[in-house]
Amino acid sequence: MTGHKRTDRVGDQIRMEIADILTRRVKDPRVGFVTVTAVDVTADLRQAWVYVTVLQQGPQEAETLAVLARAEGFIRSELGRRLKLRYVPELTFVKDTSLDRVKRVMTLLDQVQPQSAERKDDRRET
Repeated sequence: MTGHKRTDRVGDQIRMEIADILTRRVKDPRVGFVTVTAVDVTADLRQAWVYVTVLQQGPQEAETLAVLARAEGFIRSELGRRLKLRYVPELTFVKDTSLDRVKRVMTLLDQVQPQSAERKDDRRET
């Protein structure tokens, strides 16, 4: 049980530090519109999946993810200076699709609401 709490704490700390590194230390303009939304860390703290959202869509989004993957070594070295961990985890940058799913659900709800309003109007007329 305590292991999960530790991985959560380490993940949160890595998320905050990577966000700061991307803002202050990475000078590539293609990384300017990235938000680190979450970090999942394995129990042994050797691997971390960094979930990011990118403001740009399409080819620019893929290019930004590629830039992040290339900057992984630099980001890990910065994390090593900032965190007190025996090993700095290997980082894998992943597009966070949770916002896309929320948008899809909201669109579906918007489609359903007019239909239910029409049904209520039909019931009132009868």
